[in-house]
Amino acid sequence: MDKSLPNELSNELSNELSTEKQEPMATVAVGGSRITLLGTAHVSRSSADKVRELLATGDYDAVAVELCPSRYNAIIDPDALARMDLFQVIKDGKVSMVAASLALGAFQQRAAEQMGIQPGAEMRAAIDCAQADSLPVLLIDREVGTTLKRIYHNVPWWRRMNLFAGLLASVMTSDKVSEADIERLKEGDILESTFAEFAQEEKDLFAPLIDERDRYMVARLREEVAKHPHERVLAVVGAGHLSGMQKYFDAPQAAAASPQEEIAALDRVPPASPWVKLLPWIIVGLVLVGFVIGFLRSPELGWQMVMDWVIIIGGLSALGSLIAGAHPLTIISAFVAAPLTVLHPAIGIGMVTAPIEVYLRKPKVGDFGTLRSDATSLKGWWRNRVTRTLLVFMFSSIGAVIGTYVAGFRIYDRLSG
Repeated sequence: MDKSLPNELSNELSNELSTEKQEPMATVAVGGSRITLLGTAHVSRSSADKVRELLATGDYDAVAVELCPSRYNAIIDPDALARMDLFQVIKDGKVSMVAASLALGAFQQRAAEQMGIQPGAEMRAAIDCAQADSLPVLLIDREVGTTLKRIYHNVPWWRRMNLFAGLLASVMTSDKVSEADIERLKEGDILESTFAEFAQEEKDLFAPLIDERDRYMVARLREEVAKHPHERVLAVVGAGHLSGMQKYFDAPQAAAASPQEEIAALDRVPPASPWVKLLPWIIVGLVLVGFVIGFLRSPELGWQMVMDWVIIIGGLSALGSLIAGAHPLTIISAFVAAPLTVLHPAIGIGMVTAPIEVYLRKPKVGDFGTLRSDATSLKGWWRNRVTRTLLVFMFSSIGAVIGTYVAGFRIYDRLSG
């Protein structure tokens, strides 16, 4: 091991920058290890070539990649989607997360296809070269699910639906990715590119999306070299992370802080506000009180309110299912069940409609096999039985939520009329 390297975190940033515009490089020293940060573009052939070129020199004894375990598994086991248990996804409440991941992947897939390269080719190249040379692969990025959850909790509640709608719209409304989007992909990763127009001016998005991940990857690298003092590590990260990671390697507090404590803090998902949990029950309580008042005034008024509740909520949930292309029996089930499920906030209508849709139109092996490609187009989301089930879950739920507020105001009007 190189004894000339300092035993503390230092700011030995290499002045040698890559002459190639899209592959900036810098070197930092951590303890007895030297880490080379390679800034790459995730849809660039030259970035993949640069990774192969550096690893071919044999100068590195470990390779770090900007991947979390789930994204890494998706690369080394691309057929994992074909083994997805759709019922379990619904049961675990992960429908929105799976849908968002598919949408994000579809955006990158379309951009990569336009440029004639596999999405994330430089990460694949790093993994393949490391495995060929029996080098350890260090996964240094935070789980994408945790990042999405921290973004969600960091955004005020009144902006969350707008953000979610913007995410889906940006990846589902067009088969062709704009030149501006491709340029953003050359600067950073899929998450940054998708939220770029929001993140640049919104601190509540920038922090969990970019800044926290800079800190996380620095902490992971410090943790890895402390456990296994590799002499030379090549860290393949998006070009957009390079300056931020250099800053945190250089920060005085970084040397004093424990990497494990930093990682644990950045992995923690903030608990939901008590009001967020209580609000649905408060709404249900107000509705039930409204029914009681209505029946006390007159049975006719009470039954009119009940009919408003059933028709509005059931109708809008059924409409959502219809828009999603659900089976006729699923649509009927949404109409019947939605007025009841909204009275129990712990049970969403999607937990009813999605399993029924799966039972009536069980996805075939071919649906799972073409899941990635179908998710790249708007028509594909409705054609594929897996993604269509996800849409049924979401759209029937959205319809029921809207219906609850509309019906609530309608009940209030009857009582005040």
